[in-house]
Amino acid sequence: MRQKKHFIAERALLIRRSKIRELFERASKIEGVISLGIGEPDFDTPRNIKEAAKRALDEGWTHYTPNAGIQELREAIVEYYSNFYNVDIEVDNVIITAGAYEGTYLAFETLLERGDEVIIPDPAFVSYAEDAKLAEANIVRLPLREENEFMPDPDEIVELITKRTRMIVINYPNNPTGAVLEKDVAKAIADIAKDYNIYILSDEPYEHFLYDDAKHYPMIKFAPENTILANSFSKTFAMTGWRLGFVVAPSEIIKAMIKLHAYVIGNVASFVQVAGVEALRSQESWKAVENMRKEYNERRKIVVKRLQKMPGISVREPKGAFYVFPNIKEIGMSSERFSEWLLENARVVVIPGTAFGERGEGYVRISYATSKEKLVEAMDRIEEALNKL
Repeated sequence: MRQKKHFIAERALLIRRSKIRELFERASKIEGVISLGIGEPDFDTPRNIKEAAKRALDEGWTHYTPNAGIQELREAIVEYYSNFYNVDIEVDNVIITAGAYEGTYLAFETLLERGDEVIIPDPAFVSYAEDAKLAEANIVRLPLREENEFMPDPDEIVELITKRTRMIVINYPNNPTGAVLEKDVAKAIADIAKDYNIYILSDEPYEHFLYDDAKHYPMIKFAPENTILANSFSKTFAMTGWRLGFVVAPSEIIKAMIKLHAYVIGNVASFVQVAGVEALRSQESWKAVENMRKEYNERRKIVVKRLQKMPGISVREPKGAFYVFPNIKEIGMSSERFSEWLLENARVVVIPGTAFGERGEGYVRISYATSKEKLVEAMDRIEEALNKL
């Protein structure tokens, strides 16, 4: 039978498939592979959160909810920012979303017109550039440099701003570099946004995974009227499959987001939202978060210590998230070729830095969100392969 040629809308054709997913699927077909690729907690969701979802189902939470989310969860998020950061927000500043993914998508679609400019770091998480394409916005890349601890330079931001600049994307603790944003830099970016009347999309899902003396400063603390803060339960509470997140923004922006959200998904699953209330308000949940943070810290030390001794690799110690971003330039391969070479010769998956932007060339991303035993084995394999070069 002759296959029909189907018409596909240009906006769908513009989207580039994630290199992370491509490598993951390729590796799944090779026996004995250790994946240090996808950034997903290997921990199970804390029991009390799962039990809350089960109770919610038994209690009849199987129906539609308000588009913006249930009142109790929105109130719990208000309480959370007050308790953790001494930041006052209102319920009208919150919308419940299907993860931070939907939150960032809503921000791009709500705030950007065709031809507007959005400043996106390079390297940066893969979805931002694709969201910008869908919004028909022009992408302006802001270099993140290793010698600057992968933090943005406020002076460079100012140089990139034009009369078409509408938004800048910030993501700290950072994916893929593991960097954290120092307070003075965060305040400087906030001041720039206020001075030039642009928005900050601040994507903050790794805020609780900090190490050594690192601290997190939510951008709404410094520029509440200019910030769209996207956050997620996925990483904090090991709830990736639940698809639960939220956005905090000025109420006028939230109202616009609610209208779009209503036509995209309607509402996040009702019983999942009830579980989110339990996650935020229960001490049991937060004890689990701290246990995860301690375990990630131990894994981080194992990976960094091993990488620092390997030929051709240099690495800065990350202070946040659960990623290491080693420099592989001395090895003499491109990031993509090195990732393929490791898969072929060590059966270990790492992500080429170029998956996150052109300035990711010369680096790879390693996720340590997997067991110590697998990390040690992966480091052994990488070292053995490198020693044969």
